[in-house]
Parts: sequence; C-alpha cells; structure tokens
Amino acid sequence: MLRSALLNVMIKAARKAARTLNRDFGEVENLQVSLKGPANFVTSADRRAEQILREELSTARPGYGFLGEESGRYEGSDKTHTWIVDPLDGTSNFMHGIPHFAISIGLEREGTIVAGLIYNPVNDDLFTAERGKGAFLNETRLRVAGRRRLADSVIACGLPHLGRGDLALGAREIAAVQPQVAGLRRFGAASLDLAWVAAGRFDAYWDHNLSPWDIAAGLIVVREAGGFVTDLNGQEATPTTADVLAGNEMVHGEMLKTLKAA
Repeated sequence: MLRSALLNVMIKAARKAARTLNRDFGEVENLQVSLKGPANFVTSADRRAEQILREELSTARPGYGFLGEESGRYEGSDKTHTWIVDPLDGTSNFMHGIPHFAISIGLEREGTIVAGLIYNPVNDDLFTAERGKGAFLNETRLRVAGRRRLADSVIACGLPHLGRGDLALGAREIAAVQPQVAGLRRFGAASLDLAWVAAGRFDAYWDHNLSPWDIAAGLIVVREAGGFVTDLNGQEATPTTADVLAGNEMVHGEMLKTLKAA
C-alpha cells in the first residue's frame, strides 16, 4: 500500500519504539514472581519508548510541538502542529504480561486531528488514518460494523476501579447497558478499543476520564472508518474530551440514549 510521507514518519517512529517495548515485554514474566513486581521496570519501559518516539518524530518534523503522557507538553516553533503520543497505552496489561497494549500517535493541526496511528507490537496490528483518506488495518481498508440493534452488538467499555473513576456511575451504566446487548467487554487500552470499533470488532465503546493521548489517534481512525465519536452529550469529541462514546451511527445513537438514562 502506498502511504504518505507523513504516515511513513509515524510508522517508522512507532516500529522503532515497538522494538524496545517487545524486548521489555519479554522480561515482564520474569518479574511477576517477585514481591515488588514489575511496576518500576514498566515505568522505565514507558519512558524509553516515549523518548524514542519524540526523537524520531522531532527529527522528521522539526518544530512540531509534542504532548506525551510521560514528558508532558513541549511547545515547538511551529505552533500549528502538535504530536499527541501515548508510548504505552494499556500499561496495566503490559505490567501483568497481557499482550494487549499499543503505541498511539496523533497529529493535531490547528486544533484538528489530521493523522493517527495505533500499533500493537505483539500481533503487528497497525491501524492508521489520515483526514479524508480513510482508515486501514495494515493493508486493509476499515469500515465500522453495520449492525443496527443493541441486541446484536458487542460493546466495549472502561470500568472504574480502585483509585480511578466513579464506581456508582459505572455500576448504573453497566446495569443499563448489560441487559440490552449481546456482549460487554473491558480490554484495558482505550486506543485499541477505538481502533477495534473502526475495524468492526466492537460495535461501540464508551469510557470516562480519558486524556488526549488516550484518544487522539483513535478519533480519526474511527471517523475515517465511517464511525462517530462524541462526548456523552452527543457533542463531537476532541482530544480534550474526557468522556467518550464511539460507534456506528445507529448503535451510537442507541448507546447515547441508554447512557443518558443511567
């Protein structure tokens, strides 16, 4: 598949960072048996991957700003462009040896996401999108699922847990959604949940308290696959939207009504 120079820059950076993540992931199982566990090791892996991404992207596009989960915001000389990066989305999965995590890179131009990449280095799933050019999984063009009823749909979500989120709200939302759907899933990596909506694996996904690096790339991947991404009031989502709902037109609408009622 012929890719643009911009996507080639993003893919090169992601694949370079992925080599270190795969190597570090291979060491995690050895740390599971220790009392201390792999937390410090994983934090270092996260930071190494972000440093590689920042160096590669800055070399290819000097002057662009950078917003990363680990290093925060860097203002570049080019005020119109900012990379929004999560070097390791799904940290808890990574820490527990679960092979479901991703590198996420979004490019924001004057407030709009114009390109996105989500890459799981374990299975080599590479999701990419550019504004107006469609979304792809490796070489395959993506379209959101065509299911129209919640009763036929598998829905992904985030779940509040110890130290994060509103447990009471989460319980109400699950109680409202669960009886209406064919399945409910919580996989633990927001970028991949959005990518899987774009690929038609999930019919919808909702979550709360997300950060720009969690969703920047996913916004454009879903939209370029024909899906909708809004906040939980139905307003178009941006990278700063914390509470997000994604899906195809029909399921998104039904989920919005269900979650509002909760």
